[in-house]
Amino acid sequence: MLLIRATRFLPNPATAADNAFQSAAPGGDDAQGAAELSARATMEMDAVAAALRAVGVRVHVFDDADHTRPDSVFPNNWISTHAGGVVGIFPMYASNRRHERRGDVLEMLKSHYRVQTIVDYSGLEPDGIFLEGTGAMVLDNESRVAYVARSHRADAAVLERFCTDFTYEPMVFDAVDAGGVPIYHTNVMACVGTELALFALDLIPDVVRREQVRERLSVHGRAVVELTEEQVREFAGNAVELTGHHPDGRQRRVLAMSERARRSLRSDQVEVIERSCEIVSVDIPTIELAGGSVRCMIAGIHLDPRPGVEPGPSDAVLAINEDNPVTADGRSVS
Repeated sequence: MLLIRATRFLPNPATAADNAFQSAAPGGDDAQGAAELSARATMEMDAVAAALRAVGVRVHVFDDADHTRPDSVFPNNWISTHAGGVVGIFPMYASNRRHERRGDVLEMLKSHYRVQTIVDYSGLEPDGIFLEGTGAMVLDNESRVAYVARSHRADAAVLERFCTDFTYEPMVFDAVDAGGVPIYHTNVMACVGTELALFALDLIPDVVRREQVRERLSVHGRAVVELTEEQVREFAGNAVELTGHHPDGRQRRVLAMSERARRSLRSDQVEVIERSCEIVSVDIPTIELAGGSVRCMIAGIHLDPRPGVEPGPSDAVLAINEDNPVTADGRSVS
C-alpha cells in the first residue's frame, strides 16, 4: 500500500463547500497554528504506517514537502492499481488537487511491481469531467462491482469507461444524509472486503435500489454490517481491507480504520467484523479535519511484485517531492 507523508497539512478550502465531513482547522490560520497542525498530522501519518507495518502490511511512504498540495495525504483519489498490472490515473474536481499526481510514484510502482498498462483519465479535467478514484468508487474485487454514489465527483460517462477498461459492473445509486445533502464520496459510507462489507444502506433513499445494493453485496454470502448515519459521521465507513502477514509468513486479513471509527461501532458489529478481519485502528483526529479518514489515506497496491525486488513489510520508499505531475496522455504501456 501507498501513503503520502505530507509535511504541510491544512484542510483544503477548495473542497470545503461540498465536503460535509470537513471541519475548520483550529488555530490553523496563523503560521504557528499551521505548523502545529502539520506536526500533529505528520505524527498521525507515521502512526498509521507503523500500525500497519506491525501487522505485516507492506507500506511504501513518499514524502511531500509541497505546501500547495493540502490534500496530498489522500492519494486514493488520483491513483488505483489492479490485478493484471493495470494502473488508473483519475481526474479530480478541485483544481488545487490535480498536481498531487506524481511521476515518482509511478516509477516506483514500475520498478517494484509488474505494471503493464497505465490508463490515464486526467485529460478529462478541462472538460469538467471527474472521477475521483477509490473515493468516488468503492470496488468489490471479488464480484467485480463498482459501487458509486452519484455526485459531480463521479461522472457517469467516465465511470462507464473505467468499468469497461477495468472490467467492473457499475452499480450507481443516490445517497444523501438526513438533511438531503448528497454524499460526496462513496468511500465515506461504504467499505467492501473479501467476506465483509460495511455499508450505510439507509442513506440510499430509493428503497428498491437499496435492496438491489444489499442483494448484490451479499450474493456470495458476504456479511453486511449496516452502518448508521451517525457512524458514517464518525468515519466508520471509511475503512479498507488489507493483506498483512504473521511473523511466520502466513497471510492475515486486516481492516484498517481510525480509532474514532472503531469507537463508533457496536459490540455486535465488531463481532461480525472480527470473524473476517483483524481490526487495526489508529487515532488520527487532525487528518480527519480534512474530511477523510484512514481509507482515504491509503492507495492499495494490487500488483504482482517483480522477482528479486520485493520489499519486506517494514520497508519504506521515501521520495523527495516531485514538482511535475503525471503527464501521461491516454493509454500508455510501461
